[in-house]
Amino acid sequence: MQAERVVLVGDLFTKGPDPAGVWRLIRERGLTAVMGNHDRRLLPGGERPRDEHAWRTRERLDEEDPSWAAWLQARPLFMEVAGFTVVHAGVHPSGDLAMTRESDFLTLRRWPEERPTDPHWHQVYEGERRVVFGHDARGGAVRVLRDGQPWLIGLDTGCVYGKQLTGWIPGEDVYVTEPAARVYCPVG
Repeated sequence: MQAERVVLVGDLFTKGPDPAGVWRLIRERGLTAVMGNHDRRLLPGGERPRDEHAWRTRERLDEEDPSWAAWLQARPLFMEVAGFTVVHAGVHPSGDLAMTRESDFLTLRRWPEERPTDPHWHQVYEGERRVVFGHDARGGAVRVLRDGQPWLIGLDTGCVYGKQLTGWIPGEDVYVTEPAARVYCPVG
């Protein structure tokens, strides 16, 4: 029997009500994650978070356990897990990681630009790499099959905006959802 491994798709601390509680869960359960765009902003040298809540998140995490910063700094832009590439936002539509810019891993939604009229990157994806991603709460869950098999899995279902948290178990192709208790952050 294979051991359970939980991989988070980033943006872990800045929008919910309890960043220290998230950090405790990550530590206690030995969870791992890829880097998200909001995570990057928390790191030294990163862009200063745009709102006061996000700025105070650093202080709250430091009070809980200052080791959060080193853990977060070590998060990769992508991971290979169970035959899938896990990223926060997206990959180059060719599937070539060498052609995928850091900004694509962290913020990609649409291709070739981020214009509202451009298609989502996963709609024009032609790569051979299977991908699990988050980042696009407005776009919601994504499920693209190829030859009847899961190929592109988008998991951001807007929990922080009052919708639901979604996980996916690759070996069973099963989704696990939990409704949000409330709206934690307005859509913005």
